[in-house]
Amino acid sequence: MRGLTSITFVYVLREDRIMAAINAGHPDAWSCWLTRRLALAVLDRANEYLASRSGLAQRAPAQFRGEAIAFERDAAIATSAPAMSITPTATLQTSADVAELADRLTISQHGDAFRLELYGKSEEGAAGMVKGDELRRILQMLQAEVAKAAWLVPPAKLQAAPGVGATDPKPARH
Repeated sequence: MRGLTSITFVYVLREDRIMAAINAGHPDAWSCWLTRRLALAVLDRANEYLASRSGLAQRAPAQFRGEAIAFERDAAIATSAPAMSITPTATLQTSADVAELADRLTISQHGDAFRLELYGKSEEGAAGMVKGDELRRILQMLQAEVAKAAWLVPPAKLQAAPGVGATDPKPARH
């Protein structure tokens, strides 16, 4: 199990998956592919999980809880901005070439911090302790890639092929 010190998410159209590059460009680098199902489940459950543990949201009146959660998220994004960096494209390509399919991602609270664990099908993976602000930033980064993939847009409804109605004239044959 590798220690998680950095994470980068990239949507790769050719794969229709999001790659999570852990410690990209370092000797302990590891990467995996997040499917639509896993990414959406993580975002849904993690946001609920964080909201349920938000002291600010729990102290706020019920009608303002959503705003309190949004405020905490925005503050976390601002606080964690200095830690952001750009991973070179060549490094990301190397990560994509060796990425395996992600099997699970877990988040658990340990005091004021959270343990983030990501495992691939081979049981390889990475784990690390992150602060609440860092976890919110990581989730925001994943959310941005989900938006690029357009995974939140409901699929277009299929239209039935027009049928021949009972009042339609019968086609003529020649």
